Amino acid sequence: MNSARFEQLLERTMGVTAVSVGLSAIGRAVTRRMSAANLHDENRYWELLQASPAELQELIEAVVVPETWFFRDPQAFVALAALAREKAMRGQVIRVLSLPCSTGEEPYTIAMTLLDSGLPAASFTVDAIDISDRSLAMARAGAYGRNSFRSKDLSFRDRYFSGTDQRYWIGDAVRAPVRFLRGNILDAEFRAGRETYDFVFCRNLLIYFDAATQTRAIGVLKRLLVPGGVLFAGHSETGLMQANGLVSARIPMAFAFTASTPVIASGPRQPALAAVSPRPIVPAERGIATRPSSAAKPLPSRHGAAEVASLSTRVNAPSLADLQLLADAGRLGEAAVGCERYLREMGPSAPVLLMLALIRDASGEGEEAARDYRRVLYLEPDNSEALGHLSLLLRKQGDFDGACLLDDRMRRHADRRKA
Repeated sequence: MNSARFEQLLERTMGVTAVSVGLSAIGRAVTRRMSAANLHDENRYWELLQASPAELQELIEAVVVPETWFFRDPQAFVALAALAREKAMRGQVIRVLSLPCSTGEEPYTIAMTLLDSGLPAASFTVDAIDISDRSLAMARAGAYGRNSFRSKDLSFRDRYFSGTDQRYWIGDAVRAPVRFLRGNILDAEFRAGRETYDFVFCRNLLIYFDAATQTRAIGVLKRLLVPGGVLFAGHSETGLMQANGLVSARIPMAFAFTASTPVIASGPRQPALAAVSPRPIVPAERGIATRPSSAAKPLPSRHGAAEVASLSTRVNAPSLADLQLLADAGRLGEAAVGCERYLREMGPSAPVLLMLALIRDASGEGEEAARDYRRVLYLEPDNSEALGHLSLLLRKQGDFDGACLLDDRMRRHADRRKA
């Protein structure tokens, strides 16, 4: 098959480069769609694509493979809870964008986070946008299997879902503030003239684009932010954000950024509500840096200085809670040293290795981070966090074949969980 023209078409339409998703993946998608259309001639299928927007959408659906879960990379939601509470105290309706929203886990997590932080549903809205009609249909249905629940703390499922071990349905309280829309960030008029957002989640999308498309997409994201708004990116996209005029919000492990210059709003803002008085945040049981939590915790900077300072004087190896405390306080260098000491004195530990890998990844130490992710996978071959982060890191390093192999591994693991 001469797949170059199909690859170029998808890149123009979706922005996704063929090497980032895998050349074979596009070839398989084309073959499946030709079979579904009962066509055996490649040229005839190409003509169909030119004439039928519906078939082009079907091909996009065949290429898009959702891989997400609730409270993925949880520190972003910890940061969101604290920042949103501050805005709510000023009495304004909070607007959040999730792009791409995939099958709904991220926007529903955003809603649960804000509800758990004490904000009433009327005080915020979540726009959830994706290019995939199929993913949006699943998101609107709000029915999820075990693969969407990968955290150790599943108390949020008890509060906000109903169902059995095989299928869970999201509750109306979480559905109410979330609106699902179809959209493409590369469309020339994407969200033009609409209200802007206080918070934008666009995580692990840009890593699939080429450099020119990345710059173009970041320009759109900056336009969508209110002045002082916060953009949450993927951990492998931090350098990309800074190279395109965004400034770190300096929230450890949240990968949050603000525009370096004021952003002109592209649409009107909603009238302010009466000031919200949120209920106190109840911290979840403290775990390691990668442990998702359904209840928002205070921002890392709020830890007592004396409590954090005392960790450096410990005679024994630090505990997992100690390492978490250092990472939350933004003392990532000390947390990394503590992880190394823990591993020397206590032996291999997947949670500690994963924390160390994330710290090194966020610090730009790609080779060391990749090594530590692989050490996690040696101990826990199906560790979703390590598989996902390593896949993104390999893409950033240009190892698209290695990343695609990890993606296939994640899909096989997901299929086993569904079985």
